[in-house]
Amino acid sequence: MEQVDKKTSIFQRPVWVVVFALSAAVAWGWAYPLIKLGFAEFGITQAMTGSKMLFAGIRFMLAGAVVLAIAAATRRRFVVSGCGNWFYVLLFALLNTGLHYYFFYVGLSYSDGARAAILNSLGTFMLVLLACMFFKSDRLTANKIVGCVLGFAGIMALNIGGTQGGGFTFMGDGMIILNAVCSALAGLMTRGLGKRVDVFVGTGYSLALGGVMLVVPGLFMGGTLPALTAAGVAILFLLVCISALGFTLYNKLLTCNPVGKVAIFNSLIPVVGAVTSCMCLGEPFYWKYVVAAGLATAGIYLINRAK
Repeated sequence: MEQVDKKTSIFQRPVWVVVFALSAAVAWGWAYPLIKLGFAEFGITQAMTGSKMLFAGIRFMLAGAVVLAIAAATRRRFVVSGCGNWFYVLLFALLNTGLHYYFFYVGLSYSDGARAAILNSLGTFMLVLLACMFFKSDRLTANKIVGCVLGFAGIMALNIGGTQGGGFTFMGDGMIILNAVCSALAGLMTRGLGKRVDVFVGTGYSLALGGVMLVVPGLFMGGTLPALTAAGVAILFLLVCISALGFTLYNKLLTCNPVGKVAIFNSLIPVVGAVTSCMCLGEPFYWKYVVAAGLATAGIYLINRAK
């Protein structure tokens, strides 16, 4: 039987990589319907951009506070030395949380949850290609090229078939694509974050600071939470937990494993997001979602398949 080196981090052991990556992917998949349900409970309408930013900012500020509290309880090192390193943390917070979720929340309010979940998988393919350019552990292969072609085919499948699910819109699909770009760039920066500060602390900083980057402009834009209900607070609590869990696990996995080895599990995000959106929001499940999700999953699997 194969022996596992006791000195190997738990985040590098195959079984735990699967457990942690699956946990993050499933948690993020549930965020799609929960955000829409949260908008409804707090009385946030499609045109209330400031309120969307405020809602998102509160979520990430609280998630960051939770991660930092756990980091403090486990006595992790909080020091970030030098202005250059702080600038890196701030830039990471801007991409990973601020701009990322501004685009996500606006786009999701103009798009079906299932459609947005599948479209967002574009970020995975971008990250795989960028990783091949910057990391020696990720090389560009024929499998990765074919996998990306399959993934983009899945994205294009969303626009097949008349008015089912609607055509491309900038405020809906366009914003989700910009969100995917930010996600890919932030994923690329995660290893650099781990070299500058403890990755758990860095994740907490990025969530909290990114939350502030959303709350402040949201307030200046007149953002409010028009209604306050017990159900709304419960949904916000669940979203805070999803952010704290998902980003902490995913960022740590990216710092100590090849990007491709972790990215394969993101194929579950659009599937979970599509299914849960149809379950929780009563959205119709179009056949194109099945095709798009299947192509995206096949592409990601092919990209990360072992030799």
